[in-house]
Amino acid sequence: MLEQFDVVVVGGGHAGAEAAWAAARLGCVTALVTISVEAIGRMSCNPAIGGIGKGHMVREIDALGGLMGLAADRGGIQFRLLNRSKGPAVWAPRAQADRTIYAAAVLDLLRSVPNLQIIEGMVEEVLEEKKGSGYFCRNGPGGASHKSSLTPFSLRLADGRELRAKAVVITTGTFLRGLIHCGPEQTPGGRIHEPPADRLSDSLQRLGLTLARLKTGTPPRILRETVDLGSLAVQPGDDPPVPFSFMTERIMQPQVNCWIAHTNERTHQIIRDNIGRAPMYSGQIRSRGPRYCPSIEDKVMRFADKKSHQVFLEPEGYDSPLFYCNGISTSLPRDVQDAVVRSIAGCAEARIAQYGYAIEYDWLPTDQIDATLQTRRVAGLFMAGQINGTSGYEEAAAQGFVAGLNAAGLVLGRQPLVLGRDEAYVGVMIDDIVTRPPDEPYRMFTSRAEYRLHLRSDNADQRLTPVGRRVGLVGDERWARFEAKRKAIEALEAELGTRRRDGHSLLEWMRRPHVRLRDMCGRGDGLLLEGVPEEVIQAVEIRLKYAGYLEREDRLIERHRQLESRAIPPSFDYDGITELRFEAREKFVRFRPRSLGQAARISGISPADIATLSLYLLHRR
Repeated sequence: MLEQFDVVVVGGGHAGAEAAWAAARLGCVTALVTISVEAIGRMSCNPAIGGIGKGHMVREIDALGGLMGLAADRGGIQFRLLNRSKGPAVWAPRAQADRTIYAAAVLDLLRSVPNLQIIEGMVEEVLEEKKGSGYFCRNGPGGASHKSSLTPFSLRLADGRELRAKAVVITTGTFLRGLIHCGPEQTPGGRIHEPPADRLSDSLQRLGLTLARLKTGTPPRILRETVDLGSLAVQPGDDPPVPFSFMTERIMQPQVNCWIAHTNERTHQIIRDNIGRAPMYSGQIRSRGPRYCPSIEDKVMRFADKKSHQVFLEPEGYDSPLFYCNGISTSLPRDVQDAVVRSIAGCAEARIAQYGYAIEYDWLPTDQIDATLQTRRVAGLFMAGQINGTSGYEEAAAQGFVAGLNAAGLVLGRQPLVLGRDEAYVGVMIDDIVTRPPDEPYRMFTSRAEYRLHLRSDNADQRLTPVGRRVGLVGDERWARFEAKRKAIEALEAELGTRRRDGHSLLEWMRRPHVRLRDMCGRGDGLLLEGVPEEVIQAVEIRLKYAGYLEREDRLIERHRQLESRAIPPSFDYDGITELRFEAREKFVRFRPRSLGQAARISGISPADIATLSLYLLHRR
């Protein structure tokens, strides 16, 4: 029997979960197709959410109405706000998670959405049907059927079932022709003990899409009971823990410790002695891996002068017997991995329960997608996550949310959502990958954002919850909480402006260095802060302390927006501009920038190219 949907999401990882969540909550009848329901939301690598740049995106997803922050708050077992000693622009929430609880939270949230059906199976083929073939779908559960004029897709599953949808979101992670490497051993697989999706790669190529290869890796997991914890440094979490979601009042579950170990010269010598057996060095792996998350063999060979590297032993859950060895990602042979682990202080008797491995997989070079994450060649086909050349749960989830929202918007006839570089880290990431296709797995850092003082983790709700409300993904409860916080910030700032000390308002006093709001209000003005939430006090303090810097950044943002407002029609004839260099014409045709600002960010484009294009846009206008 042919099953019909508005949107079908292929893959149940972090990108797929967010895509299905967004599309279904916007009212589209949505299917999430995954090899196993138990694999939805699975943490394939590190059992943690957030970090530098990444935690900012999780807060942004949450502010827009996504699910990752909610699931992280349920599954977190150790919360830390990183970079507290630095400025607020780089404060970054991170949570160690219980793998089982986190995945269960994701599944529970997805099952709460009425329009969403979860289907177990493997999609092997995506076919674009003929135009005018017609398409029927329910308008929500129990709703009347309606016919769409949009060209539908057929999706064929390995067991012979067939689905039909107007829009499709591909979120296959590392499964497209996945090949696992552990020393000389090569095993087809999308993850350890899970089959690859080989035929889907062939199908995408038949649609006219070009694929390439990338590589990532994961470290070994060791049995906790075999580690001498007494010889290691303890890394506790924060007290009180800081939640991810703006909907979470406080974290109630108990927190656990992590431990810090270090490699040493003996460790490094073992690796150097066996480097010829490492797939990345033997020539067995030819594709590029993530430069900012290198394997331990890469660390030892590239940084030969460094005598030690940190290894974080992170529990995989409250009841899990395993430690995740963060910092020693590797694809060395099993016997070498055993020797490497046992050379580390505290791990002399450690036993590996799951060996580290590298995995090569297909990805879609991102000159083939636009800022909505829709492919340029096939209308209605969206890509999100590692298939777009990124690395990490958070990067995948952010893309999944945008792709699911825009897939639903296409079906519903709405304007797409494209977040700017001045609005969100999510916007920075998507703009980066569509203007400069990565040649290695892309990872988010705060340094990638030009306007990072505005794009803080603490104000993600102030920046993006109105956007989520406008597109229909922020409900009444979240909106009421947002409005209450906004009004409390305004009220506190107003009161600071009316109270005076030594001839100056408290508002003026607060702009001075090293003056804290609680200290000021403790001198006879204590009632000023009575009952005011800490997040409100923090927001006011940051806005006042950094007012000068924020105003300067505002001026830069205004210039940026002027370039972004110079829209370029999708059908603009670049070949007709003979004054443009051949390379510039070729790149403009290839990338089809949405604006003059985006055109300027394409790799290889010069200021002279932009000046020429600007003149022609003015003439056309």
